Amino acid sequence: MEKNLRKARRVAVIGGHRPDQESLDIAYETGRRLAEGGAILVCGGLTGVMEAAARGAKEAGGLTIGILPGTNPEEANPFIDLGLATGLGFNRNSMVVLNAGSVIAIDGEYGTLNEIAFARIYNKKVIGIKTWNIEGITTAGSAKEAVELALSAETK
Repeated sequence: MEKNLRKARRVAVIGGHRPDQESLDIAYETGRRLAEGGAILVCGGLTGVMEAAARGAKEAGGLTIGILPGTNPEEANPFIDLGLATGLGFNRNSMVVLNAGSVIAIDGEYGTLNEIAFARIYNKKVIGIKTWNIEGITTAGSAKEAVELALSAETK
C-alpha cells in the first residue's frame, strides 16, 4: 500500500446487505484483490457485501474505511479499520462514492442503485458484478476483472 495515504488509491465496494453466498464470495475476493493491489477499500461499513469485502481486504493486509449511516462509529463491522459515523442514513451514500476513485457494485437493491447514481453523477467509473444492468456500468465477469478495471481507472 502507498505509504502516503493521501495518494493511496481508494476503491469503493458497494452492494446488498442480504446477498446470496455467491455474491459474498465475490465480495470477499474483490476486497482481497484490492488490498493485494495496494488500494484502500471504502464501503458503507455494515453487513453483507460491505462486510465480506472488508474481511477479504483485512485478511490480505489492507486498510478499510466504513462510512456509516448512523451516529456511532462502533456500529462498523469488525473488519473496518476506520469507521466514520455520519448520522445521515442513506444520504451517506454520496460520501461513500465521493471518497473513492472508482466503484465496484456487487449485487444490491435500491441503496446500491442510489450509490451507483451518485457515482455516475460524480463521473466515477462503476464496475458491476451481478448488479443493476443500466447504462454507465461496465460489467465484469469476475472479481479479478472488476479489480483490474477499477485499478486501471484509478491510475488514469
